[in-house]
Amino acid sequence: MKQPGKHPKALAAIAVCLVCALLLTACGAGSASGSEPAAQANAAASSLPASSFSEPEPEPEPEPIVTTLRFSATGDNLIHNGLYLQAAQRAGGEGYDFGALYENIAPFYQDFDINWINQETLITDELPPSTYPCFCTPAAMGEELYDVGWRVIAMSNNHAYDQGAAGIAATRRFWAQMPEDVVTTGLFAGEEDYENIPIQEKDGVRIAYLAYTEYTNGLPTPYEAEANVIYTSEEDVIQHQIELADAQADIVMVGVHWGVEGSHNVTEAQRVLGQKMADWGADVIIGTHPHVVQAVEVLTAADGRSVPIAYSLGNFVSTQADADNLIGLIFTLNIVKTTQPDGTSETVIESPAVTPMVMHYDANYANGRAYLYRDYTDELAAAHGVRARWSSFSKEYILQVLTEYISPEYLVLE
Repeated sequence: MKQPGKHPKALAAIAVCLVCALLLTACGAGSASGSEPAAQANAAASSLPASSFSEPEPEPEPEPIVTTLRFSATGDNLIHNGLYLQAAQRAGGEGYDFGALYENIAPFYQDFDINWINQETLITDELPPSTYPCFCTPAAMGEELYDVGWRVIAMSNNHAYDQGAAGIAATRRFWAQMPEDVVTTGLFAGEEDYENIPIQEKDGVRIAYLAYTEYTNGLPTPYEAEANVIYTSEEDVIQHQIELADAQADIVMVGVHWGVEGSHNVTEAQRVLGQKMADWGADVIIGTHPHVVQAVEVLTAADGRSVPIAYSLGNFVSTQADADNLIGLIFTLNIVKTTQPDGTSETVIESPAVTPMVMHYDANYANGRAYLYRDYTDELAAAHGVRARWSSFSKEYILQVLTEYISPEYLVLE
């Protein structure tokens, strides 16, 4: 007997219905859950800016670094007794006050990064003050120079040996105890010291300073002196020092005490040595000693460099008695160092010029004080003590001297 069961056709119909229902359900689910995310992704992609798919911007190329230093050089700071006695009087018997001597001209130096000066006299309190012909100046003078802004002191001149070995030692001790940013040059502790080149570093620029003198008023190097000058006749030493300095520094500044006192004319010896120093590696040459102004020029060195030279800046302060001794120059220029990204560098001198100044004193050398020419007046000139000997002294006379000996391309009157 067979077991009872469902009809075969009925079972087939039920199976077909179930399959169709499942297919319809799957298709509806696929349409709702699959197509919407795809549409959203397509919309999001279409909304992105085109730049999102571009190449990244390249890094900018490194730029050279340019450093510019403003430099000034000032002529003979020649302290006669009239000036230190006035300073004692102003101090009321308590030391020396040299402030009034420079107060009218001091603001000029604040515009410069480096100020150089030829200090014509020894400076110390260890020895008594002394005037011409063998000078010695109170220490307060050196302190005043620092306060005004001078940091580079040239000491090689014809008065370096005025007080013998004691004077040399004393003035070196004075400058050694000044702040560390003071640089002195021109007195070397024997031949073994000749390779110790004084170098100042300022804002990454290295500047070497050398100084030489033509003579020392007939005085030989004092017995047992701890230091000595180098004479302009010692050309082998000068060449070696300049070449050594050139290898160690970006710029080589050379001060030279030379020429004929009282003469505006540059000698052949000055021209020959100046050209040699430029060829050896000097970048700037600063002349002093004649007590009057001489020409400013630009030499071309053997390697093609332009080397500015002021053959004589004349006096800065003094109580000398001739009109032309009272007219001086302040030599100014820019030191420009360009450092490339790879570390290589080049340093050049730009914009050499001279700004004139006037040393004023009243009758009988009283009340001495320095002025820039641009600040000097006809009234001051009319009251100048030098008119007792030079009645023609005037602001017009000063201008006549300046324009006769200084090329207008370098002369800054205003």
